[in-house]
Amino acid sequence: MRRFLLRRLAWLALTLWAVATLSFFLMRAVPGGPFSGERNLAPEVEANVAARYHFDWPLWRQYLQYTGPLNLDEHGLLGDGSRIFGGALTGDLGPSFRQRDFSVNEILAQSLPISMELGLLALLWALAFGLPAGIVAALVPRSRLDVATRAVATLGIALPNFVIASLLLLVLALWTPLLPVAGYGTPRHLVLPSLALGAPFAAYIARLARTGMLEALAQEHIRTATAFGLPPWRIVVGRALKSACLPVVSYLGPAAAGVLTGSLVIERIFAIPGAGSHFVGSALNRDYTLAMGVTLAYTVLVYSLNTLVDLIYPLLDPRIRLEES
Repeated sequence: MRRFLLRRLAWLALTLWAVATLSFFLMRAVPGGPFSGERNLAPEVEANVAARYHFDWPLWRQYLQYTGPLNLDEHGLLGDGSRIFGGALTGDLGPSFRQRDFSVNEILAQSLPISMELGLLALLWALAFGLPAGIVAALVPRSRLDVATRAVATLGIALPNFVIASLLLLVLALWTPLLPVAGYGTPRHLVLPSLALGAPFAAYIARLARTGMLEALAQEHIRTATAFGLPPWRIVVGRALKSACLPVVSYLGPAAAGVLTGSLVIERIFAIPGAGSHFVGSALNRDYTLAMGVTLAYTVLVYSLNTLVDLIYPLLDPRIRLEES
């Protein structure tokens, strides 16, 4: 266990460095900048702004300034007065270029818990609807219930979450005003966006749970237990359910990544002040530091959730060791 976690920490550090490096150079390869949209900037004002945020430096020095622990002066040498932040890989994500009264760390501290709350609720909806639907459909294969479950799951996979969000808004907020249209502040505000975000993942989980349960029921020890006359509910709950959940647990890692990236659109639609809305705004406004901060934060979350899935997997199947997973 300890060796596994240490190895994962080392890979996390390498992954963060790779994501930070690629994001840094890709964003700066696009024409324009965070202050290129300012109106009627005098040349001397533009030069002062570029000097303040080190945009007049060569790109490699800007990269070391942003990522590294070095405190570089204008000549690229060690100094003590030029750094405007401590380095992204040391935890200081710098100031926001557009929201100038806030640092990126402060913005993420306010918005990231909201996105995590929305994502967790969406995953809970997906498991609550998808897992029972798939298991029940597997218990009555080729029945009307099985066919209906597969049809609904296929439809849920085919429809993007913003289309599902629009349908839910029409039905549950406009035609029958049961839930608020948009905003954030009460648990009722999270019902529609979490349902819209979790619906496609519920469809995937239903298909995986159905397939896993069918494979589990076809195993030799399940047929032996049935031949000995054990009650069906005991066979399903006590013996087949763990095996049926294995593909679902394997999917939770990619599902968590999909929930986080899908929340970018959902938060925009429902006006939720999460990290996703800041990511979209930072991309439109060329706010380099904020976009980089959200990207790195999502990288840590996705990596951590995948590691958690790998830790849970051997609990369901003791034959799997952490080193192998």
